[in-house]
Amino acid sequence: MKTSPLPAEHDHKVSDLTDPQNDEDTAESDANPPCVLVFNANDPSGAGGLAADSVAMASVGAHMLPVVTGAYARDTAEIFDFFAFDEEAVSEQARSILEDVEVQLIKIGFVGSPENLSNVAETATDYPEVPVVAYMPNLSWWDETQIDAYLDAFRDLVLPQTTVLVGNHSTLWRWLLPDWSGERPPSARDIAKAAGEFGVPYTLVTGIMLPEQFIDNVLASPQSVLASEKYERLEAIFAGAGDTLSAALAALLASGTDLAAAATEALSYMDRCLDAGFRPGMGHVLPDRLFWAQPEEEDNGEEDPAAPKDFALPPHDTRH
Repeated sequence: MKTSPLPAEHDHKVSDLTDPQNDEDTAESDANPPCVLVFNANDPSGAGGLAADSVAMASVGAHMLPVVTGAYARDTAEIFDFFAFDEEAVSEQARSILEDVEVQLIKIGFVGSPENLSNVAETATDYPEVPVVAYMPNLSWWDETQIDAYLDAFRDLVLPQTTVLVGNHSTLWRWLLPDWSGERPPSARDIAKAAGEFGVPYTLVTGIMLPEQFIDNVLASPQSVLASEKYERLEAIFAGAGDTLSAALAALLASGTDLAAAATEALSYMDRCLDAGFRPGMGHVLPDRLFWAQPEEEDNGEEDPAAPKDFALPPHDTRH
């Protein structure tokens, strides 16, 4: 029987995640990878969206159940447009698979419209025992009127259902603390407090700028900082880092990993993906989410052809 991946004092939307009816069901459930229901869009560049979710989750051992919420028109440099699916199409996808498969966690990415957000929130409400990881991307490419409507709906409908909110420091700051007037930028805990007013117990804030080319990433509750990981800033512009991080975090939590440990491991995984990043087009660098599957350099130039290949995810000991 799996235990909650979240601290007991904040067991938000978490009970026993599998709760099998008998020993046979228990054995079968334990043999299966954890299943994560994902609401996100198709990204033809492969930088983010469902493509990022799928590879990142598979890399850390989870099975993704993808619900397509729409499609970007974009390349590796910029987003030109977005075409949202009708809310009924999104709802039917989710309801159909939820009637068949038991999910350990729900992950919410970009769903494209307030109507879709309403349906996603309703789905989460119907499964109160299932934790929710929600990722808020940078929406500056979108029309301002659409941004405001989307953020309002996300704040009022999705945040009350959210267990862990993930987002970049500047994005969350401008959204949750638009009237911030402090002499210094808001801390991760300040942002977590703002999210907590809408019912979010945990917030993972990324991209906090530090001196000497470092960035900080902080997991916080309104009461305290739970984990912090500092990394060296890479000299490149990346696309898809947030999707990669939130997907890895969701998969690790679904597998039963403790929240602080899951956040630390997901951040380390993202860092190594960025460190091995590649540029498939003329735009930004994309994370290599399968860095761990690349053959390692040989020390002596010799390889035993009969030796089995080890594609297990290595320990996340980054260069930092």
